[in-house]
Amino acid sequence: MPLDQQAATWLAGLAGVPALNEMSVDDARATYRAVVEQCGLPPEEVAEIAEHRVAGPHGDVPVRVYTPKGSGLFPVLVYLHGGGWVIGDPDVVHGPCTVFANRAHAVVVSVDYRMGPEDPFPAAVDDSIAVLDWVRERAAELNIDQDRIAVAGDSAGGNLAAVVALDARDRGIPLVGQVLIYPAVDFDLETDSMRENGDGYFLTLDLLKWFVERYAPDPTDWRAAPMAAADVSGVAPAYVVTAEFDPLRDGGEAYVTRLSEAGVPVIHRRYDGQIHGFAANLAGVMDEGRAAVESIAEHLRTVFRLGWTPRLWE
Repeated sequence: MPLDQQAATWLAGLAGVPALNEMSVDDARATYRAVVEQCGLPPEEVAEIAEHRVAGPHGDVPVRVYTPKGSGLFPVLVYLHGGGWVIGDPDVVHGPCTVFANRAHAVVVSVDYRMGPEDPFPAAVDDSIAVLDWVRERAAELNIDQDRIAVAGDSAGGNLAAVVALDARDRGIPLVGQVLIYPAVDFDLETDSMRENGDGYFLTLDLLKWFVERYAPDPTDWRAAPMAAADVSGVAPAYVVTAEFDPLRDGGEAYVTRLSEAGVPVIHRRYDGQIHGFAANLAGVMDEGRAAVESIAEHLRTVFRLGWTPRLWE
């Protein structure tokens, strides 16, 4: 399909703006936050938003907890923001997290994990796992049902969500699902989608390299690249979103195939005509981004209420 017109208009607006990888890390973080403030999904009202700090192996991890209206026990979604493990924070996914809380009628825990270059791999992984454990330990305090926990994330956050799901399987922690929004599952820069979409669609090859150099310059551990896991069978059922004009498209779709071949229930939604970031960060200016967020929320609502019934993926 041709590039979505709203995506094309947004990309045209970037003309003359320096690329994030041409900035200092601090400036890139500030710019990314400013872009999302202008283009992200407006937040909805929820019953409560609370800030907590979770003890982790590298120190406290800030989390933002969204509680919907109504009474529990609520299911819970642990959400991990994107940004190449270098930029981003809970603010850049604030709008979607309120939608997930309201539509799925779930508590959402948004994680402010450590990032490179100050805290490279595996700090982000360790922080994310620590938050999952904290959620389970604080189930009574958070008014949640620890038997209905899902993980989700976009881009680098999708990477972390996939890793957390694999780690949970290995430790015998049941998850009802994982949602991977255009996830970075490996560091292969030679795929067709990398060659086709590595320049001109916001997330470029140069920016990807800039991120990787600051997060995991020599990634050899599956916890940096979940595609490298020896076995993905038995992991939580997955809902995976990819975008046609995204350099990460082929990696995400290869992970869909890997999960499916391992017997993991998986739903894949490719959004033709769309670019990286269209859902989590740009849904305020892209109709399909908003539709994708709503679709994810509806999927979570169904899974939290009914579990993974065959009709979900057949």
